[in-house]
Amino acid sequence: MKKLVIAGGSGFIGKALTEFFKNDFDSIVILSRNKNHRDGKINYVQWDAFSMGDWCTHLEEATAVINLSGKSVDCRFTKKNKQLIFSSRIDSTKIIGEAILKCSSPPLLWINASSAALYPDSETEEMSENSNETGTGFMADVTTAWEKVVKDTELSSTRKIYLRTTLVFDNSEGVLPVLMGLAKKGIGGTLGTGSQQVSWIHIEDFCRIIKWMIENENAEGAYNMASPEPVTNKKLTYLIRKKVNAFLGLPSPEWLLKIGAFFMRTEPEMILSSRYVVPQRLLQEGFVFKYTTIEECLE
Repeated sequence: MKKLVIAGGSGFIGKALTEFFKNDFDSIVILSRNKNHRDGKINYVQWDAFSMGDWCTHLEEATAVINLSGKSVDCRFTKKNKQLIFSSRIDSTKIIGEAILKCSSPPLLWINASSAALYPDSETEEMSENSNETGTGFMADVTTAWEKVVKDTELSSTRKIYLRTTLVFDNSEGVLPVLMGLAKKGIGGTLGTGSQQVSWIHIEDFCRIIKWMIENENAEGAYNMASPEPVTNKKLTYLIRKKVNAFLGLPSPEWLLKIGAFFMRTEPEMILSSRYVVPQRLLQEGFVFKYTTIEECLE
């Protein structure tokens, strides 16, 4: 494989993909707000994520372009932050679509981030790519608009995939180290009712799926980036406590979580929402997960 382009590649998932693919490509281009520089075969190219520029030329003859750009949702949903969450996703996706249209040798594949927040909360009904229901609320609206940009960009020679991503677990970054840190302090008990479903995916399986998508020319459209076996919050927090040898885990009722989230300048939605999301398409189309259970993942 020749060239991989990752927009927003300086974040947690982007760095993991860069490390995973560093021996598979002749070059990897990272589009970020940092100044241009090169580190071996990794070329860091500056862009503003909403307007055309010299970065567009790097899409020429790319094997795949992956867009992970978007302001973190780990913040208070103020009017300003909501606007930034929405615009950072929509604008970056639009401009990548426009850049691909202008390519004389466009990328073979465009993979764009999306979110499992598209689906409604559910504790009992599995949500697959065939589910017709759409959730309500700010993040569901953002995700619907986000995917629409990709769908509406008509490309004749570039496959399009959008990733409805759940919680990505890694031992050094993301939400898992935070939960483990709370457990070590004795406050890693059940969050809310504990009955809410948590859909998750191991970072290695996330990267393996991307490789599968690049190599599988029939892969197109929406895919749920989730392990086959979601877990309840109660079970997840118990297993995390067990993993870090924490014998005490004080529970946090919903009202306490909302107060804590306010002072931590974040939203409790990711903790209190129930995401019962399953990777139906990946399983049907032959992808084999390495980590199917939460026990395997934590180990």
